[in-house]
Amino acid sequence: MLLRAPWAGGAAICAFGFGHFSMIIDFGLVALGLVALVFCGDVLVRGAVGVAQRAGLSPFVIGLTLVGFGTSMPELMTSLIAANQGAPGIALGNVVGSNIANILLILGITAAMGAIPGRALLERDGMVMIGATVVCSVLILSGHVGRIAGLACIAALVTYLVVTLRSGKPDQDDTNAAEPMSLLAGLGIFLAGLVGVMIGAKLLVQGASEIARAFAVSEAVIGLTVVAVGTSLPELVTSVMAARKGQGALAIGNVIGSNIFNILGILGVTAAIYPLAVPADMQGITLWVFILAALLPIGFALVRGLIPRWAGFGFVAGYAAYVVAIVA
Repeated sequence: MLLRAPWAGGAAICAFGFGHFSMIIDFGLVALGLVALVFCGDVLVRGAVGVAQRAGLSPFVIGLTLVGFGTSMPELMTSLIAANQGAPGIALGNVVGSNIANILLILGITAAMGAIPGRALLERDGMVMIGATVVCSVLILSGHVGRIAGLACIAALVTYLVVTLRSGKPDQDDTNAAEPMSLLAGLGIFLAGLVGVMIGAKLLVQGASEIARAFAVSEAVIGLTVVAVGTSLPELVTSVMAARKGQGALAIGNVIGSNIFNILGILGVTAAIYPLAVPADMQGITLWVFILAALLPIGFALVRGLIPRWAGFGFVAGYAAYVVAIVA
């Protein structure tokens, strides 16, 4: 007969308890990281706008560049830190997953709240989004996103911004606008927000990586779901608020701009610094959903001129089905 050491059971219980405690900590890191990204991202944008106003930049320039880049800062920091820590699945999954979530989830929720006009999808910015999606898809199929591709994406983004700035019409100065904050205050708020976003991104990546290992789920799946949706929360809030105010066109503009920045800016900068190997599970169903998500709104805009409510519900249902498919 084999005798069991009296402390063996206690050791097993302690190991079980420690494992659960460690899991709680990992989920806590993810939650804390997401909160920091959302809150500090807003702080960063406020500081950037304050500095720009004090420098005399027009509201048009501020809205197109600083606010656009600012709201994408959580995704950028998350992808950079993930790539630096050897987690390309999270880095690339964050970009691809955010674009899928922006259209199927965020635009879907917005349309479900009330049909939204689709004309903007057929104009220049919508076509740029489609072009960026095609480029990203080709890079995913190639299996590698290198420095040259990253630099090319950055150059394309700079070109897009220059063309947009030259063709756009700046808003007239608002004589009733509030006095902008001092330059020192704006810089302080901007830097505080930037530090907060960096810390939040690090916590999110660390927690997400540990959860992926604990559940034997690939980092790409975690990046495509938890991280992508989490870093897209600012866009979700902005779009829902726009829909509640009956400004569906603003919601579409928010999604288009975010998707362009995600591919040309975030993927471009990340790959230029840390070349990325594409995980195999990015080249299956995710790639096709990524392409289809970009084309669906264009199709509705061409055929019906808007995205109806029933399509919004369909988008959300499609996103839920996609998440189940890649997690199962």
